[in-house]
Amino acid sequence: MNIILLGPPGAGKGTQSRRLVEERGMVQLSTGDMLREARASGSELGRKVAEVMDRGDLVTDDIVIGLIEEKLKEGAEGGFIFDGFPRTLAQADALDALLGRLGQKLDAVIELGVDDEALVERISGRYTCADCGEVYHDTTRPTREEGVCDVCGGTNFRRRADDNPESLRQRLMEYYKKTSPLIGYYHAKGLLHRVDGMKPVEEVAAEIDRILDEVAQG
Repeated sequence: MNIILLGPPGAGKGTQSRRLVEERGMVQLSTGDMLREARASGSELGRKVAEVMDRGDLVTDDIVIGLIEEKLKEGAEGGFIFDGFPRTLAQADALDALLGRLGQKLDAVIELGVDDEALVERISGRYTCADCGEVYHDTTRPTREEGVCDVCGGTNFRRRADDNPESLRQRLMEYYKKTSPLIGYYHAKGLLHRVDGMKPVEEVAAEIDRILDEVAQG
């Protein structure tokens, strides 16, 4: 099963993706992770990525699609989660064309809806374990033992420099300008499902599971 998780920064896409990887054997295709992996690989495509990034330029859609194609050809028992891609209608068209060439398809697009101001409050207190990537929050989800990760026992934590109210509102505006047209695009294709991303993580997970199970049953 191939799915896209849509939603603005902080909507919970990463948290739900990690869960689906663990519980359903899916593979998360994160653009940033793929670019870093390609750069370190030394492959021909990886060298192109390095050249572009070293110049300070944005990696082209063609290069990103090439990276995704490599991953899709490797296969995954549970299918793929597209996280952070596509971001634009042009990228959505390119992804459709790629899946068609490979005899694959998208099964569902899940939009995690949010309340902007509540989201700003949620993200402003967010921090991550630098060792395993587990996400915490100052007030709603602190570590059980102060300064120690619940999952791996690590003591190194980090906060994104742009996880502050001013930067977050700007990132939300960029998301709505560039990515929100995808909502109509996938609605027209009959693939769009909406989930309230402001609910507790467990409730969001249960709703996503319900959607995926229904899609799998046809």
